[in-house]
Amino acid sequence: MSFSQMVRQIYDSVIHLSSSKHALFWLFVISFVESSFFPIPPDIMLIPMILAMPNKAWRIAGVCTLASVFGAYLGYAIGYYFFELIAQPLLEFYGYLQKFNEFKQLYDTWGAWIVFGAGITPFPYKIITIASGVVQLNLAVFTVASIIARGLRFFLIAWLLKTYGEKMRLFIEKNLGWLSVLFLVLLIGGFLLIKLF
Repeated sequence: MSFSQMVRQIYDSVIHLSSSKHALFWLFVISFVESSFFPIPPDIMLIPMILAMPNKAWRIAGVCTLASVFGAYLGYAIGYYFFELIAQPLLEFYGYLQKFNEFKQLYDTWGAWIVFGAGITPFPYKIITIASGVVQLNLAVFTVASIIARGLRFFLIAWLLKTYGEKMRLFIEKNLGWLSVLFLVLLIGGFLLIKLF
């Protein structure tokens, strides 16, 4: 079985879990492990769950955010304590080692923004959590950036789906990548304007 077939099989299994009676538990598990080593983002469970239960949208987004931040600590710990034993082979397995080495050099100046940016965009968050541990990014900075970024991402998706339903699901799935990047650019641009004036 090829890597892409394996990922597709995992993806299909995660979609199936979103309709099970224990979906909230599985959303917590997927959100937790995605922040440190799992290849499938929790959005693929979050979206159908909110569409099926719009009255529980905030609870679902809250569970996803909380689990993702807790999972980020596992990624941080992997990088901090087990880089050579666990993190390096994981990064090599997913083909992220080169990206990791590039980002590691940026941490001294842009650590909080890197965590925040990866937290709201489709960029693999596990790279950032592991890298944060390797370079020993201040844990308070890491925590605040993770909570704000993951909360913004998951609660924004929840609000859009609760408000606009199925049409928004199709729009989000089609445009999630560039929407996240656009939001990040606008946010950073706003902070830079405030700093200049």
